[in-house]
Amino acid sequence: MSIPTNKENGAGMSRIAIVNGLLADPAGDSPAPGTVLIEGDRIVAAGAVTVPGDAERIDAHGQVVAPGLVDLGVFATDKPAFHFGGITRAALMPDQRAPLDEVGLIRQATRAGKPDFWVHPIAAATRGLAGVEMAEIGLMQRAGAKAVATGRQWIADSGVMLRILSYAHGLGLTVIAHAEDAGLTAKAVATSGETATRLGLPHAPACAEAMAIARDLMLVRQTGAAIHFRLVTTRAGFDLIRAAKAEGLKVTCGISPAYLFLNDQAMTDFRTFARLSPPLRHEDDRQASLRAVADGTVDVITSSHDPRGPEDKRLPFADAAPGMAGAETLLALSLNLVREGLVSMGRLMALLAANPARILGVDAGSFAPGSAADLIFVDPDAPWIVDSAKMAAAAGNTPFDRLPVQGRARRIMKGGMFL
Repeated sequence: MSIPTNKENGAGMSRIAIVNGLLADPAGDSPAPGTVLIEGDRIVAAGAVTVPGDAERIDAHGQVVAPGLVDLGVFATDKPAFHFGGITRAALMPDQRAPLDEVGLIRQATRAGKPDFWVHPIAAATRGLAGVEMAEIGLMQRAGAKAVATGRQWIADSGVMLRILSYAHGLGLTVIAHAEDAGLTAKAVATSGETATRLGLPHAPACAEAMAIARDLMLVRQTGAAIHFRLVTTRAGFDLIRAAKAEGLKVTCGISPAYLFLNDQAMTDFRTFARLSPPLRHEDDRQASLRAVADGTVDVITSSHDPRGPEDKRLPFADAAPGMAGAETLLALSLNLVREGLVSMGRLMALLAANPARILGVDAGSFAPGSAADLIFVDPDAPWIVDSAKMAAAAGNTPFDRLPVQGRARRIMKGGMFL
């Protein structure tokens, strides 16, 4: 592939050629040798590229070169954890100390990561995330919000949810929904079954997820809106998503590694690091989650990064706050899906980068010409051990503590510059 000269493109733009790398293209399959050519903060070309004589060459030394990860739905911005995990863009959920329900808070959030990573704030669908009065979604979009979300809560009032979907559809925004019927899960901290009964924990049936998804899909059918279920974790939920996609509805869904590699037995001994929302599921639902990743039902893998300190986790299980520090382990755990033959490396990068970028409407997460030059150099076989006491994150509340893993982001580039 020949590249235009600086004179043709406009002189003054710096050029970088990343050579001797294995390109993990989200539009492809297995990593293949190739070059990434960058001009300014954008990718010009990738693959079999003729390197211009004026380009600075960066040797990848055989490492996997991939788009920077786009983490769709984090609850905290966390520079050390993001850099460790290869995350260059994070979509920040509205569930903050001051919910992201007004223009000033959205503008403040967009600046939170600069210059180290991109933050894409997600607007609260309702004021105070109370599920009652719709927030000023249009104004927040103009201030930088890339999507609108119900937060950790399911909006029980179908009329309110209908108005949110209708309004978001008119603005071209995706609604990011929490999928648990609150009438069943209001006080639950576990999934109904043997483990919850044995531990004496308040629990709710797994069907609470499918009930919430079914209601929202009916409203999507009515409005034509785009909806993304941030976390789908049950077989019944995935069955509904598959059927909706086959019907042609604008529906996508995500999952985090916890639901792919852990079941509800991880709560044994009241391990509060395994206190998540939604709660961990039974083994048959975990297996259904793996199948949903393999068959393309799942569109996004997110860390759901939510670092929680001792004040939130050193409590009785039912009183502990839900959430886990997931940014540092997102890439390493997800690489297990490639090793187990469930997805190709290219497909994994679509789940971790290209698809979330598309849902947010940002030009990132791919090697396509014009895409942001956010890249990571990955050593997929680098061994390390997850250690909650030594994590770079603001807190080390991971249910994968002491687990041996493989895969590290060795270098990170944001906007054509190495961090």
